[in-house]
Amino acid sequence: MDAQTEHHPLEPFLPPNARLLMLGSFPPPRRRWCMDFFYPNRTNMMWEIFGQVFYADSQRLVDNEHKTFRLPDIKRLLNERGIAIYDTATAVQRLSGNASDKDLLIVEKTDIPALLAQIPLCHNIVCTGQKSFSALTEAYGVAVPGMGEYNEFTITGRDMRLWRMPSSSRAYPMPLQEKAAYYSRLMKAVGIL
Repeated sequence: MDAQTEHHPLEPFLPPNARLLMLGSFPPPRRRWCMDFFYPNRTNMMWEIFGQVFYADSQRLVDNEHKTFRLPDIKRLLNERGIAIYDTATAVQRLSGNASDKDLLIVEKTDIPALLAQIPLCHNIVCTGQKSFSALTEAYGVAVPGMGEYNEFTITGRDMRLWRMPSSSRAYPMPLQEKAAYYSRLMKAVGIL
């Protein structure tokens, strides 16, 4: 049986003041969601990383009682700090039915120039996983930077920096504090922190 094509279930989150665009690969299967937003899997560390970076408290954006995240607080933080979020694929096939990037086949890539057209102050993109990073480096011929570093490139005449950050997946073998340190350096370099 052929894998079914899944279309992205979320609209891009694009605050007009965004100076940073975070790109993941694609949301996990709906059964793994604890909220209707990006990084919805309760085991994903992204919102714990953000809690640590912005509040020095990894649990600040976590709602342990309801086994979810504090979505209004997350959206407020992203809007205030100017952080946009989407994914590098708008349609995929899951080759094994799980959330693993290595088992995703990208059927349709996101139109990155169209996203950037809506956030004119943005000159920084961060990829939050290997699949998203590969999709962008291949599409725009950007050399792969070291972890926590960036390489410069141009999209439709706009000078950009492509940052490489550790994955927020618990499967990526790095402690939360170390991941948060990478993201903290990124946010400071972009002028968000």
